[in-house]
Amino acid sequence: MTTLYTARAKAVGGRSGRVSTDDGLLDVNLALPTALGGKGGATNPEQLFAAGYAACFENAVIHVARGMGEKIPDDAIVVDAVVGIGPNASGGFALSVDLNVAITGLSQDRAEELVAAAHATCPYSNAVKGNIDVGLNVTTA
Repeated sequence: MTTLYTARAKAVGGRSGRVSTDDGLLDVNLALPTALGGKGGATNPEQLFAAGYAACFENAVIHVARGMGEKIPDDAIVVDAVVGIGPNASGGFALSVDLNVAITGLSQDRAEELVAAAHATCPYSNAVKGNIDVGLNVTTA
């Protein structure tokens, strides 16, 4: 694989610490969510993963749509990524993801076709394939 871009982030203090990127553009406190017994009040790794996956997947939909000749405005596509965490069978933890994709201006069949192609293209989808259950939910308006 030829690397086109490299991101670097550093975490200190785990789920109750801080995460920052080497360029200083991201620098946030972390907190264990109240649902997991923490104090909340700051972001957490699941939220950061959901945000990254949503943005990356939306761009994959845009990329695929353009490649298939669809002229959809970027803001006509909205991706809501829902990331869950829970115990797995081996005593550790696992993630689940639902990608709720809304596309304005396309038929349901065409939107589903684009989303399926985006799922095969998106680097996040390819990274988690076989490791995380990902649900794709597509709506149109």
